[in-house]
Amino acid sequence: MNNQDKGGVHWSFWVIAAAALVWNVMGIMNYMMQMNAEALASFPESHRAIIDGRPAWATGGFAIAVFGGALGCVLLSLRKSAAYYLFLASLLGVIVTMIHTLGVAGTLEPSEISMMVVMPVVVAVFLIWYSKWAEGRGWIN
Repeated sequence: MNNQDKGGVHWSFWVIAAAALVWNVMGIMNYMMQMNAEALASFPESHRAIIDGRPAWATGGFAIAVFGGALGCVLLSLRKSAAYYLFLASLLGVIVTMIHTLGVAGTLEPSEISMMVVMPVVVAVFLIWYSKWAEGRGWIN
């Protein structure tokens, strides 16, 4: 018995694509909550300070990061190589957002920094690599 389904794609491809989509949809939900004043009021003070002081260019970067990543995951699931370019755009959005976040990170705990800074970068870089790797295996075109 081999580890591939009828389309020649390893089962792990579908698990990674689904998990990445869930990650990016959670990012979209976070973005939408940050744009809602009532939801924002429930955030910890340190988070509200970052969001309230965030310039438009950083908010735009955040939108590109989460919406580009989610669309990239949809294209990855559809086995389209254009996912790679959306993952690149998503990483650029993450970097733009992180420039601002790191500038005000002095108010954050180390565990908050890992979730807000390190994890998005790691996931974005992984998705860029994975989409190219999957393309090389013939799983996306």
